[in-house]
Amino acid sequence: MTIVAGNLVWGVGRKTIVRDVSLSVRRGETLGLIGPNGSGKSSLLRLLAGLKRPRSGRVEINGRDIAGVSRRTMARQVAFVQQNAATDTNVSVRDVVRLGRTPHRSALGGWSTADEAAVSAALSRVDMHQRRAQAWQTLSGGERQRVHIARALAQAPTVMFLDEPTNHLDIHHQIEILRMVRDLDLTSIVALHDLNLAAMFCDRIVVMQEGALVECGAPADVLSQALLKNVFRIEAEVELAGSGRPHIRFCSD
Repeated sequence: MTIVAGNLVWGVGRKTIVRDVSLSVRRGETLGLIGPNGSGKSSLLRLLAGLKRPRSGRVEINGRDIAGVSRRTMARQVAFVQQNAATDTNVSVRDVVRLGRTPHRSALGGWSTADEAAVSAALSRVDMHQRRAQAWQTLSGGERQRVHIARALAQAPTVMFLDEPTNHLDIHHQIEILRMVRDLDLTSIVALHDLNLAAMFCDRIVVMQEGALVECGAPADVLSQALLKNVFRIEAEVELAGSGRPHIRFCSD
């Protein structure tokens, strides 16, 4: 499913946070959003997912303006995984994932075989099926994030948006989660802080600065020494790994 955004503008009060952003995402592509803190990544992600309405501009998913699509219909096509999602409720892993089926169920409809199959498939896909009866509170941070991705998958979406899904996770879980997202048969847009992880797992990268899109392209084309200095204010060397993807070496002085 393709995503096209045209001239998106959004802000709070007199402050403009997203400034005239246009981009397109191809079917099956993993697009990374990077930029300094406050650059507008999370706000842009929510605009693209239909969770915020722009002041001006439009977003189309598969050629259809999402402004005219109901939230229920959107929830059947689009899943959103937020950073550090948490709950204080004592529920099981399976109960958390079951919430992903809500958009597909009627108010009076019971739990169906199709619902159960979707939940089981989602848990298996993130390698958490054996822990389906385990209490949510007993999971590690990486395991909880996998469960939230399973809940998103249970929606049976064609597009997944992820807002810094690796935040506060150890490097093993960061790599594990991003590899899993990349390998899903979905169109994915993910906001990331770690530039090397974005280079490793994203097909293309969008660079945000002060609410505007300043670069968009393949990691090897976008992640240059000049960009890192101008946008992120860091001195670094960029090397091409054997895979052809860039690797950033940060300078200590």
